[in-house]
Amino acid sequence: MTNAKLAEHLNMSETPCWRRLKKLEETGIIEGYQAHLNRRKLGLGVMAFVQLSCSEHDQAATAEFQRIIEVTPNILACHNTTGEDDFLLIVVARDLDDYSAFVDSTLRRLPGVTSIRSNLSLKEMKASSKLPVRRLER
Repeated sequence: MTNAKLAEHLNMSETPCWRRLKKLEETGIIEGYQAHLNRRKLGLGVMAFVQLSCSEHDQAATAEFQRIIEVTPNILACHNTTGEDDFLLIVVARDLDDYSAFVDSTLRRLPGVTSIRSNLSLKEMKASSKLPVRRLER
């Protein structure tokens, strides 16, 4: 959205709107901008929620695990979690055969992984990266 449209939407003049936007970017509240892509139209029909348990938690194994996670484009998100498992991943693949190959070639080769449990998404009911932010105080 252009600054002019944003200012109009917020009932502000353009210069103060631009200043606020720049301040939000400079303070790191706005980290960047992205286009929202339709994964299905891109041929990524499978989404899996993968729970991983690991036996190794030393610094070297953790660093290598994180490096692999960060460079693997099929892994959209990875969270270190509490509970039975150590990590929760969100993974996309073209189809079940592609997902199976991904599990064999990538997930099973991660350092220290002792357990992999996958839950496949049957229907995506809500997907958003919008945070529940109220209007910022002046």
